Amino acid sequence: MKTPKQKAGNAILLILAVFVAFIMIVPFVWMVSASFKLKSEIFSVPIKWIPEVFHLDNYNTILNEIPFPRYFFNTAKITIIITTLQVITCSMAAYAFSKLHFPGRDKLFLAYLGTMMIPWYAIMIPQFVVIQKLGLYDNHLSLILTGAFSAFGVFLLRQNMITIPDSLNEAAKIDGCGPFQIYTKIILPLSKSGLATLVILTFNNVWNDYMGPMLYLDSDKNRTIQLGLATFKREFDTNYGAIMAGTVISLIPIVIVYVLAQKYIVEGMMAGAVKG
Repeated sequence: MKTPKQKAGNAILLILAVFVAFIMIVPFVWMVSASFKLKSEIFSVPIKWIPEVFHLDNYNTILNEIPFPRYFFNTAKITIIITTLQVITCSMAAYAFSKLHFPGRDKLFLAYLGTMMIPWYAIMIPQFVVIQKLGLYDNHLSLILTGAFSAFGVFLLRQNMITIPDSLNEAAKIDGCGPFQIYTKIILPLSKSGLATLVILTFNNVWNDYMGPMLYLDSDKNRTIQLGLATFKREFDTNYGAIMAGTVISLIPIVIVYVLAQKYIVEGMMAGAVKG
């Protein structure tokens, strides 16, 4: 039986959660509403959350004035490849740092985590020079190679794998399994929550990335959605309706991925916080 003090505390937390959710949802609702409005209606006061007439002009502009399907394909291609590579590289590194024993393992892991302290802007120019010297400028490989590894992903999966009992590894070794078999048949199946969390975070970050494509991509055929939508922002005019329409379309894959794996997010993040 909850005491009045506990009930009051729960009520305050509920009100706070509803308030924060409202603040986060309002911009999204406005964006969807603006995508169906004419330019003169977008910034009208007071705001009309539901347009009197739903106009499709902005969506026609997106599909006709820029090669949006090509940008969408480029973004999906880069995102899927980078996400897949991060799942492979981060899970293998996390397995080595959590279940394999070798000299200097913990020190090497701390040094690896130390790279997270270096802001990306500090290595942006040297990284660009390396990419240019390799002849990968204006090539999707530039983004794929620079995004194939993630120190945060290794940390996230390592914390998840630490919660897996070592007795399972020992039992597998007795049955004749090698390190790679243990990794594929035991560790990965038991790390679904961590892997799903990594997939969602990586997919979201890569899909919405603007700085990377802006630095490494130049030709129109290689542009991503973010670069394509930026073309509607001109010196003396900005087509906000088209930008909102393109943003709504670009959010669809993120929402789908999140809905499919949302139940693993909290579980995966909590697993990494329980034991270190």
